[in-house]
Amino acid sequence: MMEVAGPWTKVFEGSERMEESGVAESLLGSSTLTLAPLVSDSPSICRSQPILITSSRVKGVETFSRSVPSIPNPFPELCSPSNSPVLISSLTPPSGDKHLVKVYGEDRHSRSLWVSPGATTREVCHMLVQTAHCSDEENWALLEFHPTLGLERCLEDHEVVLEVQANWSLKCDTRLVFCKNYAKYEFFRKPMLFFPESMISDSADVSRGMTSTELIQNLLQSGTCPEIQGFLHVKEPSRKAWKKVYFFLRRSGLYCSTKGSSKEPRHLQYVADLEDLNVYNVVNSRKLYSAPADFTFCIKPSKNPVRVQDLKILCAENEQTRTCWTSSFRLFKYGKQLHCNYQLSKSAPRSLGGTDLGDSNSKSEASLVAMDFSGKAGGRVIQNPREAQSAEREEGQAWRRREALRCSLPNLNCGVRPSTIHKTQPWFHSGVSRKEAERLIEKQGLVDGMFLIRESQQHVQCFVLSLCYKLKTKHYLVIPYDNAGRKCLTMDEGVTVFADLLQLVEFHQINKSILPVCLKHPCVCIAL
Repeated sequence: MMEVAGPWTKVFEGSERMEESGVAESLLGSSTLTLAPLVSDSPSICRSQPILITSSRVKGVETFSRSVPSIPNPFPELCSPSNSPVLISSLTPPSGDKHLVKVYGEDRHSRSLWVSPGATTREVCHMLVQTAHCSDEENWALLEFHPTLGLERCLEDHEVVLEVQANWSLKCDTRLVFCKNYAKYEFFRKPMLFFPESMISDSADVSRGMTSTELIQNLLQSGTCPEIQGFLHVKEPSRKAWKKVYFFLRRSGLYCSTKGSSKEPRHLQYVADLEDLNVYNVVNSRKLYSAPADFTFCIKPSKNPVRVQDLKILCAENEQTRTCWTSSFRLFKYGKQLHCNYQLSKSAPRSLGGTDLGDSNSKSEASLVAMDFSGKAGGRVIQNPREAQSAEREEGQAWRRREALRCSLPNLNCGVRPSTIHKTQPWFHSGVSRKEAERLIEKQGLVDGMFLIRESQQHVQCFVLSLCYKLKTKHYLVIPYDNAGRKCLTMDEGVTVFADLLQLVEFHQINKSILPVCLKHPCVCIAL
């Protein structure tokens, strides 16, 4: 409603024009009006004009209508961000030089965050660890993933994230994935596993008679690199055919021989420069590229968008050969920078309240010793290996007797630990196939002790323990077992029985039993 200065007369259909002001005032003051269409042919109708509202209104000026009560704003934080209790840093950049980066979790959900132009992969991972409340900061990584082409690679900790994204094509579906990667620096811990001596060339005098460990130390200290050599299947351009070629990897670049395994200069053909390429693992290579094996990787120029014609797709005979080639590409390209990244990753602080199952087994097995506390003089270190194995067996048997006694108590086992407790554990993956389990373990790093448990797709009421050992994933069937009327689980035909999967995992985290290595790193999927 509006107050208008001056006597105005309202005209309604079916009513006559009132010329006397008294009659008009009586009409305006009445609370009951008869509504009808307006008379369009009356020339003397006066209409109200719009009122100009000045922009310079001071506090305390009377509103136009005091009859309408003021309505409080139910969302004051949307109108005054400076006083808002809501964290708006994820919605608006704190400063003009920030850039928006979208990162996906392994559950295909994404999170956007603002990063500075020079933010490295390590810094972005640290931000995501804090945001997702992860338990440790050592083994996280950003994965550059190209779904259409089936390419993926782990970004190095020193790489600038925005510079990596600048090389992406606007039409592609490339994304960054936040995940675990335990094998990022594993070749520093176990070089013999990653660099077999059969693939190390002995043509250079500096590498004659050296072991894999000495070669890596020589690389870090003097910067000199040995040659990596071996046969690889290469996909010919614009064809589905694959050809077996002998390759040489040197510090100066990648070469191939046009005549068998000859190293003569006239038979060597230059393939690529290490400074201008990135190496990717190829996912589902048999279907996408008709590869002869699943151990496929490719190299491409790092400064160009990903195009099929720029890819040099290579296929190895086994996983160890592929890992050797991809690790050598990284070492030859970055050299000492990788070792600095490795040292920084070891010094990263860990959360004390973490629940990661791998934290309790983070110490190396070499620092653990067998102890005997049966004597009166206190504990002693068991140095005889046979005596240590015997003590381990006795401890395992005593543990089984205690567990059997605990499970035999009435209404105790079922109340404390239900049979479905494994569904809440991070290492349990329901409905995962054998191929998908191998893919999950490979994605998070082929390190000894990486494991997950899944439901068996071939055997009803059975489970499968998938465990990584020496760059291979092995599968162990967990079957139900009737132990004196109680339902248990076993992997060794009843020699060792467990009340549930959680008990099975806890036991094998400290005892190998029939496994080649203890369970160390659970294969988990992180949701952002």
